[in-house]
Amino acid sequence: MEVAESLIHKIHSSFTGGGIHFATPVSSLRTNELDLVRGVLQMLQGLSSSLFYWDDRVQCFHFKNGIYVTHLSQTSLYRILDQFSYAATCLQLVDIVVNKIEKSKSLPPPTLKAFACSVSTWLRRIRDVALKEEVKVNSSNGSTTPSILGLSSSLSRLCSQAEYLFQIVHGAIPQLYFERESYFPAADIAVHILNHLYVKLNEVCLVQGGEEDAYRMLLYILVGSLLPYIEILDCWLFQGTLDDPFDEMFFVANKKIAIDEAEFWEKSYQLRSAMPEKLNFADFASDFLPSAKEKKDVIGRVSISLSSFPGGKEENKRDFQVCPFFIKDIAKAIISAGKSLQLIRHAPITSLSADSTDDVGNGYSIAGLTLSEVFCVSLTALIGHGDHVAEYLWKNDKHSLGSIKECQEQEEIDVAANKQPKLFWQKLLDDTLAQKRDSSFVSSLREGATNYHNLNGRRIYLDEIDIVRQTHCPENPAINVCHGILQENREAWSSLNISQSFYLPPLNDEWLRQAIFSDKCAHGLTVKNTDYTSGFHSELENLRFREDAKMLEVLLPFPTLLPSFQEDLQMSEVLPFQINCTLSSKILSWIQNVEPKSTPPPAVILQECLIFYIKKQADYIGRTMLSKLLNDWRLLDELAVLRAIYLLGSGDLLQHFLSVIFNKLDKEESLDDDFELNTILQESIRNSADNVLLSTPDSLVVSVAKNLGFNEDEQYSPSISVSTPRKGRGQSSMDVLDSLTFTYKVSWPLELIANLEAMKKYNQVMSFLLKVKRAKFVLDKARRWMWKGRGTITMKQKRHWLLEQKLLHFVDAFHQYVMDRVYHNAWRELCEGVAAAGTLDEAIEVHEAYLLSIQRQCFVVPDKLWGLIASRINSILGLALDFYSIQQTLSSGGAISAVKARCGKEVERIEKQFDDCMAFLLRILSVKLNVGQFPHLAALVTRINYNCFYMSDGGVLATAPGPGGLRPA
Repeated sequence: MEVAESLIHKIHSSFTGGGIHFATPVSSLRTNELDLVRGVLQMLQGLSSSLFYWDDRVQCFHFKNGIYVTHLSQTSLYRILDQFSYAATCLQLVDIVVNKIEKSKSLPPPTLKAFACSVSTWLRRIRDVALKEEVKVNSSNGSTTPSILGLSSSLSRLCSQAEYLFQIVHGAIPQLYFERESYFPAADIAVHILNHLYVKLNEVCLVQGGEEDAYRMLLYILVGSLLPYIEILDCWLFQGTLDDPFDEMFFVANKKIAIDEAEFWEKSYQLRSAMPEKLNFADFASDFLPSAKEKKDVIGRVSISLSSFPGGKEENKRDFQVCPFFIKDIAKAIISAGKSLQLIRHAPITSLSADSTDDVGNGYSIAGLTLSEVFCVSLTALIGHGDHVAEYLWKNDKHSLGSIKECQEQEEIDVAANKQPKLFWQKLLDDTLAQKRDSSFVSSLREGATNYHNLNGRRIYLDEIDIVRQTHCPENPAINVCHGILQENREAWSSLNISQSFYLPPLNDEWLRQAIFSDKCAHGLTVKNTDYTSGFHSELENLRFREDAKMLEVLLPFPTLLPSFQEDLQMSEVLPFQINCTLSSKILSWIQNVEPKSTPPPAVILQECLIFYIKKQADYIGRTMLSKLLNDWRLLDELAVLRAIYLLGSGDLLQHFLSVIFNKLDKEESLDDDFELNTILQESIRNSADNVLLSTPDSLVVSVAKNLGFNEDEQYSPSISVSTPRKGRGQSSMDVLDSLTFTYKVSWPLELIANLEAMKKYNQVMSFLLKVKRAKFVLDKARRWMWKGRGTITMKQKRHWLLEQKLLHFVDAFHQYVMDRVYHNAWRELCEGVAAAGTLDEAIEVHEAYLLSIQRQCFVVPDKLWGLIASRINSILGLALDFYSIQQTLSSGGAISAVKARCGKEVERIEKQFDDCMAFLLRILSVKLNVGQFPHLAALVTRINYNCFYMSDGGVLATAPGPGGLRPA
């Protein structure tokens, strides 16, 4: 029968008239379409053939030039083959990258390894489509004729998946990772992978027809890559340990700082520094794609697809952060939770609140599941059925196994009422909890107990041990796979046990010994054969050997059992139940085949399935931490001690000490002996009624600064602010009190809150209050002198009495303001803030706000306005000392007229300076803006301007034309 002329021959004849024979297609290049289809399918699987081959030099698949088929033009055929070769090239490049990661000399970090495994699984899934198609083609037996056009239509989804998988890998891994001399931190590569997958999944979450594969692919790779990160977070949030040997987490531990040091909270665990600017991301495919000269079409398509990809160099460099997108908002809360857990577990339990902290201290997980397991269950419910189960797994702030049992019982009632089967995630949860119960039961059996209880409360006896061992045997995973076969063939158990198959057959080596020792035999030596059944052991040793063999049989049953071959068998199906392994592998297998009911964006997935539980655990630890702060560690009691010392609110705690110090200053004695000062201080503490506030008298120590100058600490002192009037002798005497520094040893771990920086602020407030105490002390002393020396009242004496009353009124009013606003109101706000705090960080913030409040109300904050106010207040306090010096001079040598005249002039100076300072203060303090912003200033104005003594309600200062200065309005 004559063969029909092919299409290409007809085209050739119509254009050439059959006369140009050298333009005729070479008959040897005519390709059987079946071979062409097989070659394409093999190429998609990464295999070379006679028609398609892989070029290592240009990293690209090529097909044989000049090939043609009878029913297609070469242009059409080449376009189809270009499509397949491009897809095969993408898959092969992905395969090369995966192999580079898995076979690298240095062990890849967990996230990168998990990413490579996930990509490898999906790569195998795509190639399995081509493999199944090849099997179908080879088993057709001529019933159907495969065509290259039909293959192009049926494998269009495969080609699009191949291109998209290549884009994912290209964007997720920077090229620098594969360079020999470059160092790429594990944290940087982990964050880059997770961020890239997050962004890409966010782009495809609004899927349309035919795009479900891209969503499933990205979801599978994101979940698989995220699991190692979640496992590290689980150890940190539930055990307080940072199990991060590859340094992948967004925070890093400072091992130089011990947990019992004051700097533990601030410096022990810190956020990891960002990627250096010099580290640039290069195109990943530049080393693997063919050159433009040799494969313009393929390169053009690849470059176009990559240029449209949003993760270019500049954007990666700009957006890359050391912390993943989805954790950035709660990063500090995560760090604080783990540190709090370490403190809870490290500190001794001394109160009744110990029962409430057992779960935290022992590292219990959520509803009996780890964080990665509960993530998988929640993901299954959300993707597969659209259910939000976070509230069920952590209900009413409970994360014990009992709460999930209640939830399951309610679900069973609902299912029975509606006569509907359980959902997949419910079955998965039931199986997981059952496996956990069985696993914990088997572990208890191996501890040597006589009677046991499972988690349901049923009593288990020893006759059930064999059945349990046969079901779960971690030492021999083959038993788990062959469990059904073993149950069906119980008669074969004895032949599989080690006691029946342990001994070797006897070996008769008599002839061998005779050949070796023939000469010695002639001299009377007997030759004995060796029976390796018993060896050379004694009878007692043989008996012990048999007992050991039986014990080994109990511990390792059926050691010779091998499972039957099962292709693509998951390790979770071979091994018994493993934490963080069995459930996650089931979920990953489920994602590959599920048709998602919904395709939520990654923000919703991570919020509902991961962030929710992290926040719950962080809040739970924070509440427990706050309970221990208030109950076990008595935070408020310790802060009350600091309040009593540094705010001078303890009545007579420092009364004796201050009296001695002030008398020394009156006598102009120096305060340079630390030993003497501490002796006086300890005596004052022992003789006071408040000594019970201190654990030991040595907890409070006073020291004297040897060099008083403009150091770093003094730059915040308002006493050296601008516009300060000239200092008199009283002001220089006041400055001596700045040299006193009180150090109180705060008990651990409360020194995490009252740290060194906080103690500096306490000292600044105390130094200011000591000046107020000093002014009040000298004015009271001057009043006693003036009262004793009263006689005929003259105008000058009245002037002295009036000035003394003005000074004393100001000091008393200011002291009362300090006691009301600082000592009482600020303390009440502190107690309310600590009670409302949820974590140690919030408690620290409340304490810092408390310190800032008392600093502001005592005018010792580094602010220009506060500095101006404080300078005038310090000037008035110094004027009180000057007035005291004048009265001391008058009481000792007042009969001399020259002395009286000089003292009169000094009184005039003091009065004028006091009036100037009061006028300045009232102008500043009476500004409505300042009073509105800081209500405590209004209270101060009311006290020092009592009954509008110096200023009217309208803000007008009342002045007298004479030397009296300010007068009542």
